[in-house]
Amino acid sequence: MSVGIVGLGYVGLPLAVAFARAGHDVVGVEVDARRANAINEGRSYIEDVPDEQLADLGGRISASTRFDALRPVNAILICVPTPLSANREPELGPLLEAANQLARVLRPGQLVVLESTTYPGTTRERLAPLLEESGLAAGRDFALAFSPERVDPGQVNFTIRNTPKVVGGLTEDCTDRAAELYAAVCEEIVRVSTPEVAELSKLLENIFRSVNIALVNELAILTDRMDIDIWEVVDAAATKPFGFMRFEPGPGMGGHCLPVDPFYLSWRAREFDFATEFIELAGKINQRMPYHCVERIERALNDVGKPVRGSRVTLLGVAYKPGVGDTRESPALKIAALLDARGAEVVYHDPHVPELPGSGLRSQPLDEALQGSEVAVIVTAHAEVDLGVVARDAPLVVDLRGVTRHERLANVERL
Repeated sequence: MSVGIVGLGYVGLPLAVAFARAGHDVVGVEVDARRANAINEGRSYIEDVPDEQLADLGGRISASTRFDALRPVNAILICVPTPLSANREPELGPLLEAANQLARVLRPGQLVVLESTTYPGTTRERLAPLLEESGLAAGRDFALAFSPERVDPGQVNFTIRNTPKVVGGLTEDCTDRAAELYAAVCEEIVRVSTPEVAELSKLLENIFRSVNIALVNELAILTDRMDIDIWEVVDAAATKPFGFMRFEPGPGMGGHCLPVDPFYLSWRAREFDFATEFIELAGKINQRMPYHCVERIERALNDVGKPVRGSRVTLLGVAYKPGVGDTRESPALKIAALLDARGAEVVYHDPHVPELPGSGLRSQPLDEALQGSEVAVIVTAHAEVDLGVVARDAPLVVDLRGVTRHERLANVERL
């Protein structure tokens, strides 16, 4: 079987590798010519896919910038970005453009599966009509389904193979086709009755995390005022063996899912005269966290008699999570901007992020980043950085991740 994948990013490239490893030929379409060339040369730009993996696949993966390359394949998986606009509304431009291009090359008998996270109704109401511009009918001449990506960059315990795969087709036959496809690379297939169920299931997964993170973040703001250690509170609550799931506070949410997906459902809900107040409140709380973190940094400096203006502030980690170089929606970017606006000299160290385009900032070696620094701020706890040593040696540390919570150090302030 041959598989086509539209979009070779954090979702599409690992999926391409999985199918190639299972013995299938994979054709990727990537609008970024540099990425397409890199794949054809055996070079990876995704941390979860080392160059050696591509080299070991014996040329089973090829990449092109042209959708015509997808004509011969049996199945086409759409893995394009679905970000938010500046007004926090769904930006389906990449998806709609991919659909328009696919309509030119679609042929009878092919299977099309949308993996990009989106609001309920997208597959049936937006994608199907565009694909049917080909003259083929969805569910009759070609199969159409939605199967949400569940990629967690940097995650090693849960992979494409051992993470259950949710599949919802336009018809039962469409679901059968999609389930058969993914059975080649996934151990467990979870069939649902419609694409809408599959679409909403992905949003629920991420909204669940967003709401619970917002809850513990709000408690962190409250316990700060009450002079109670939020980390000790969470540690104590987490000892309950039932009815409690641990979530930890932090500087905010980042990545391509958690800060974005709840707003997709909120936007869609308004079309049904329904306000998702609970979900939107969680989003507001999480978006507010970088401001609270900057206030904590200001207070920590003030307590040692130093103003923010003119102080050298070292951010330790700017990626949105440990172990990756992805800075999309990273709270570190907002923290850096707020500190810069207050007159601080902002520098950073991140072994995964060599530079922050548009900011003029580049990652400095740890020793250089800390030299002359008035305060070191732990924003992302990368395993490669010995934060314990930093906490003991730096004159002042603000720990936004709780990694120092088991140490009693006079120079450390925690969120």
